Amino acid sequence: MKLSSGRRARRTAGIVTAAVLIFGAAAAFSSDYVQAAASEALRSTPEAHEPKALSSLAPAVRAYVDAVDDGDADALAAAFHEDGTVTDTGRRFEGRDAIRAWAADEVIGGRVTVLGNTPTGDGSTVLLRFDPEGLLAGFRARYAFTVEDGLIRRVSMSYA
Repeated sequence: MKLSSGRRARRTAGIVTAAVLIFGAAAAFSSDYVQAAASEALRSTPEAHEPKALSSLAPAVRAYVDAVDDGDADALAAAFHEDGTVTDTGRRFEGRDAIRAWAADEVIGGRVTVLGNTPTGDGSTVLLRFDPEGLLAGFRARYAFTVEDGLIRRVSMSYA
């Protein structure tokens, strides 16, 4: 059976559309966030901060957590040195202005639940759950904070 040029064009367009949808879905479901969210959906997580972990946070780290809870990007940025850095799963933000913009776009409106804290000589490694605003599921993460002179010098974030 020979297809007319119009039917052939529609068929080709349909095949291309299906391929884009299939490959797009595969790419989306293989992203780090989706994999972490799917894994996290299988775990149960307490609804409140772990009191002992929360009380053991360095004041600057506690200021970060409180700023997220309060929805305050300015307070979050103020917890950092002027030239402080955030490394968020490979992306780097340097300086309070960049940190404030990152926080306003990606952190503020979400919810942090502190699950554990391991103090280090110059800061803390915090196990937490982050539930971004508007996303289907949160995820566990490990934030390694370096604190200097009462302010955060840097934090490195990774999925836990």
